[in-house]
Amino acid sequence: MAFNSPNHIVQQVVEAGAKKAVMPVRNTLVLGFLGGAFIALGFLLDIRVIGNLPEEWGSFSSLLGGAVFPIGLMLIIIAGGELLTGNMLALPMAILAKRATLGQLGRNWSLILISNFAGAIFVAYFFGHVVGLTETGPFLTKTIAIAQAKIDDTFIKAFVSAIGCNWLVCLAVWMAYGAEDIGGKILAIWFPIMGFVAIGFQHVVANMFVIPASIFAGGLGWADYFSNFVPVFMGNAIGGGVFVGLMYWMVFKESIRNIESQVDKRMKKAV
Repeated sequence: MAFNSPNHIVQQVVEAGAKKAVMPVRNTLVLGFLGGAFIALGFLLDIRVIGNLPEEWGSFSSLLGGAVFPIGLMLIIIAGGELLTGNMLALPMAILAKRATLGQLGRNWSLILISNFAGAIFVAYFFGHVVGLTETGPFLTKTIAIAQAKIDDTFIKAFVSAIGCNWLVCLAVWMAYGAEDIGGKILAIWFPIMGFVAIGFQHVVANMFVIPASIFAGGLGWADYFSNFVPVFMGNAIGGGVFVGLMYWMVFKESIRNIESQVDKRMKKAV
């Protein structure tokens, strides 16, 4: 399978971040809704797969759930969607390359946050609550147990867990940019996402599904959700923006500057 080297991936991520920074509001909201819904569908599939597995299976059930959860990011990357945690990589790198501004980052993250939440809530309410996919038998028990474990973490535990989560999520996005065919992108996405789910790290958009699903079932309250949201959002931003975006930028920034310089020279010669 053909793939791009890391210095070329940097250039692709910067270009993607620059495009996201100026994307029309309507497109951002629609793609953000799809992104939130796709992640929620991945989590719903996870719950439906592991909900009634015997306790004796132990952590193997986490591996099985992690094996199916990545469909969410696959749909976003290949079919099209916008995901807050992925944009926590792309927009900071575009800023480092002076292709976007802090104002554009704030605008993009705000719009994607709202629309990801809308998409995740849609799946949690209509498929989880109305259809009952998270509110019957062992699936209800599993949904509430997962949500309860998320909110039981202290602020610092949720924060650090979220760093680990988006470190892996953004590495999945990073490697997907490196793949040049659909099969390569699927493999690039699958392993890191399976890893973060099996480990149990906290993901801000995934939590937009599972905690409200538990709320709709009467298991938790909205105050529980918002107490979890703050540390997880902060940790995800650091995991993607610092542990992937900043670190790779520090290593490969000269490569992208050389590429831009060569492009400028060719353009001048063409003129």
